[in-house]
Amino acid sequence: MYQFSGKLKILSLALIIVGALGIGFSFMSAPSTIEESKEMIAAQSSHGNTHGTDHATTTNSHDEHHDAAHDEHVFHQLQNKPWSALYVSLIFFLGISLLVLAFYAAQRVAQSGWSIVLFRVMEAITANLVPTSIIMLLVILSASLFHYNHLFSWMAEGTFDPSSEKYDAIVDGKSWWMNTTGWTIRGIIYLVLWNAYRFFIRKNSIAEDTANDGNKTYKKNYHASVIFLVIFMLTESMMSWDWIMGLDPHWFSTLFGWYVLASLLVSALTVIAFVTIYLRSKGVLPSVNDSHIHDLAKFMFGFSVFWTYLWFSQFLLIWYADIPEETTYFVARFNEYKLPFLSMVVMNFVFPILLLINSDFKSIPWFVVLGGIVILTGHYVDFYVMIMPATVGDQWSFGIPEISALLFFLGIFIYTVFSAFAKANPIPKGNPFLHESEHFHYYNIEHRGESADNHHH
Repeated sequence: MYQFSGKLKILSLALIIVGALGIGFSFMSAPSTIEESKEMIAAQSSHGNTHGTDHATTTNSHDEHHDAAHDEHVFHQLQNKPWSALYVSLIFFLGISLLVLAFYAAQRVAQSGWSIVLFRVMEAITANLVPTSIIMLLVILSASLFHYNHLFSWMAEGTFDPSSEKYDAIVDGKSWWMNTTGWTIRGIIYLVLWNAYRFFIRKNSIAEDTANDGNKTYKKNYHASVIFLVIFMLTESMMSWDWIMGLDPHWFSTLFGWYVLASLLVSALTVIAFVTIYLRSKGVLPSVNDSHIHDLAKFMFGFSVFWTYLWFSQFLLIWYADIPEETTYFVARFNEYKLPFLSMVVMNFVFPILLLINSDFKSIPWFVVLGGIVILTGHYVDFYVMIMPATVGDQWSFGIPEISALLFFLGIFIYTVFSAFAKANPIPKGNPFLHESEHFHYYNIEHRGESADNHHH
């Protein structure tokens, strides 16, 4: 059995505390009045570290109303900054935990042999779904019921009221879907469904180890996983519309759910590889060999190509059609977020392709870790570029709020994952395909040898 080491526990708690203090500090330093936000902009532009805020300080004498509206807009953007930084990391860590769960369910449904020895690793990672879902629930309620944050501009008063000057006809046309009540209820339903499957499968996966019921428990887990995958495919798309596309209420893309799925899936596979490599180095995964790492790296490589295909499809179709409601999305990102926008494409496509295309490299753990760090950084930036332009506009930066949120969620991740891993046998002994998984590389080598012999004859 694995022991959650004291050092790792202290590290995780330290990350949580440092992250929480940083998050607290970033909320405290957000402006509380429009005057404060004007002073902050003036201070920033005197230091010369703005991205596009210089126009905020230029006065327009004949249009004071426009100035007042602009000042209020910038004030809301600056107030959103700590929320947005927290939200990017939250969506990233919650999404990764969810996609590990979906990948795990897919392995059960496909009855794949190779991955059985990784089941306990995947189950441990999905434990992170619980704390991230609780925090997500708080964010949902703070946006919809208490209006503590202004991340979702369509929730502002007057959006659906034709007599209001803030009336938005485009959003009102989508009100059958985009309404606060429906949005809140849907969010709660997603979280409950995902966590219900996670609780069920973890409990029954451990029960499988000692069950003498002629694979009845195994079959029950199989059927539950089939149902979950159907639910997951629906809720994942809806979640990406509600929680990410809903930040840009005018914009739409028909393959956005797939795009978010691809980004999170690459990240999830990378995290599985990281945790597996770490636990294997501690000697608690004796059955995991280089072939398992090689297969995880193959998935990382394959889905990096899939992500690029979806990114390019979305970009090309929107660029070619040139419809204003669609192009605004990329214009904002290209004009104000050029560096993260372009570097993300390089990190998520060029780098993994060059690094992982060679078959031999996929079995070298430190090489997989090196590629994985770039992939995770790139996909974090991907979510940053999806969320920030809609919530903070050109007032973006990368500093204490973003780093603190990352450290906070990383600390929670380490604590929940490794304490969950320590609570169960690292080897799922009751799984009928376990033997195949333990001898995974032998099969490969034998199979290659046999096919070579046949070819020779």
